[in-house]
Amino acid sequence: MTNTIEARSQAGTAPQDRHGIRGVVARHPLGSFFTLALGLSWLAWVPYILSPHGMGVWDIHFAEVLGSAQFTGVLPGALLGPLGGAFIVTAVADGRPGLRRWVGRLFRWRVAWYWYALALVVVPALIIVSALPFAGGDVHAPTALVFAAVVPGLVIQLFSTGLSEEPGWRDFALPRLQHRFGGLGAAAILGPVWALWHMPLYLSDWGGWPNAHWSEPVVFALFTITFNVLMVQVFNKTGESLPLALLLHVGVNNTISTFFPTMYPSMTAGTLMIGLTIMSTITAVVLLVVTRGRLGYDPARRALPIDAPIPSAKPLVGSQHGTR
Repeated sequence: MTNTIEARSQAGTAPQDRHGIRGVVARHPLGSFFTLALGLSWLAWVPYILSPHGMGVWDIHFAEVLGSAQFTGVLPGALLGPLGGAFIVTAVADGRPGLRRWVGRLFRWRVAWYWYALALVVVPALIIVSALPFAGGDVHAPTALVFAAVVPGLVIQLFSTGLSEEPGWRDFALPRLQHRFGGLGAAAILGPVWALWHMPLYLSDWGGWPNAHWSEPVVFALFTITFNVLMVQVFNKTGESLPLALLLHVGVNNTISTFFPTMYPSMTAGTLMIGLTIMSTITAVVLLVVTRGRLGYDPARRALPIDAPIPSAKPLVGSQHGTR
């Protein structure tokens, strides 16, 4: 089958006619994006990792925001990597039409209500339930203050974690990966890369340094890889809705940060990740079996240009999603 990923007639100069770095980026957008996403983030995180918030070899301090230095030490690197990398590569490879398609997914919020219920109710409930077998009986009911913090916490997560990562992983990389490798292949590549991107943070307080056990990043990586399968399924079945991908992603973070300190006060981060990983692994296996590895992606689309309109035969989304 002819690979049509690099055919960008709408993007201006053909990739094969470009020279230098711009030509490399235009001919290899996925490789360029992954290089920038990991490289820019890791480089930006070096001061935080070496600071007293990490390995403690560099006497540099980061201002605390909302009781955490991670907003000033970790978030800039996250913004530079997936978000910055996706913007740069899209601008070079696809030009303004590509940027319009890239940004356009951010406004595909008109999807069926049950997808919002999945992201905002079902998945958070499963996350809470996943920790019950590992709580050792130390379980408490959430307080009114906890419920009051859910929406503010979700908003903060959306504009920090969500918008720093999802425009890169799901908006930029996933459509290209699926166009080349299909749903299963895309999930098999994107999940490990997404997990690898987080790994340097285990040398900082983000990952519990220096007290975290060596197995914790391994368990986290397995969770990320398996949870990515659900992310791929939801992204495809909602007509590539980035708002749903954002909510699904940050819903995990927000549920843990708001509910777990009160409900499971004695549970460690490593223990809660075990429950999450078991739950996400079961979910991933079920989805792969039920969808036969397609994960909501129509293999016939691989024969079309990557910027071809999404088929609207199935009224699952309830939105105007014919233009990308």
